[in-house]
Amino acid sequence: MPKEFVCSEPGKLNWREYAEPDLAEGQVRIRCHHGAAKHGTELAIYKGYAARRGRFDPGLQVFDNQSVPPGPFVPGNMQVGEVVEADSAVTGLAVGDRVLIHGGFRPTHVVHERQCRRLEPGDHWKSAVCLDPADFAMAAVRDGNVRVGDAVAVFGLGAIGLMAVQLARLSGARPVIGVDPLPTRREVARGLGVDMVLDPTAFDAGVEIKKATAGRGADVVIEYSGAAPAMQAALRGVAFGGTVVAGAYPPPYGAGLDFGAEAHLNIPRIVFSRACSEPNRDHPRWNEGRILEVCLRMLRDGTLTGEPVVTPVVRFEDLPEAYPKIVSEPDTFIKLGVEY
Repeated sequence: MPKEFVCSEPGKLNWREYAEPDLAEGQVRIRCHHGAAKHGTELAIYKGYAARRGRFDPGLQVFDNQSVPPGPFVPGNMQVGEVVEADSAVTGLAVGDRVLIHGGFRPTHVVHERQCRRLEPGDHWKSAVCLDPADFAMAAVRDGNVRVGDAVAVFGLGAIGLMAVQLARLSGARPVIGVDPLPTRREVARGLGVDMVLDPTAFDAGVEIKKATAGRGADVVIEYSGAAPAMQAALRGVAFGGTVVAGAYPPPYGAGLDFGAEAHLNIPRIVFSRACSEPNRDHPRWNEGRILEVCLRMLRDGTLTGEPVVTPVVRFEDLPEAYPKIVSEPDTFIKLGVEY
């Protein structure tokens, strides 16, 4: 029987056998070639802090704050593979087609054909698996109402942040400033065309953003690090009446976040952004499906790229040793890729 990569409880990783199901109507079987992790959301489960919020009540739209142990989950976010079997009712795909799907780290997946996005032979798998971070980055750029000529700062140059700096430039923002304490991530951002990078451990990032914008501050600050000091620096660096987009999925902030200082005096608009929370702010014209469609087109035609973002790439069988390094070696592990 094939094996899938499982986080059985916070901090514990192992292999688990799974049975290959028969195909139901409209389903296809995918043999995976490459895949990638989703660091922020997965680490909230892997580290265990997501469970402390308890269960989400969709009726009241609140967490119950009753901590519950998380169940096992299969890490991994997006997979690129080949259709190796198709049900007779499948009309849009054929055996041999190369496709992109959402799914965890396992060598095969059975999904409905509607869950697949067909790829062309020339589509680079690293860009394809960045569809998910591009989705959330585009939502953040749109929710922040980034416009031509705006000064934009992006805190946290992980996969979503590196997509956000590309989209901000494509929106006509100047300057685009990337902020991250990790040198590898700052270097990748430079290669993607940011106008300035800042190490927040070496400078007061908020003050440096003000200096780089003739004292005004950034019209839009996109915060994707999830760190309380980054949010504080974002509030210091945003322009009077500007916008701070809170897009990260952080653990609960501790003491020290000061909403009575610059935030109180400069009256920024704080917007929380999450691409998959529907309805979209621009409903009914926009929803996540449309964002995904636009992002995939941009990744396929090279307007956006994930090639320098997906690093390192490890073998599927090496995941138990490699996956914890997302936490222990964040400067090396920007977006973990897997080769089957």
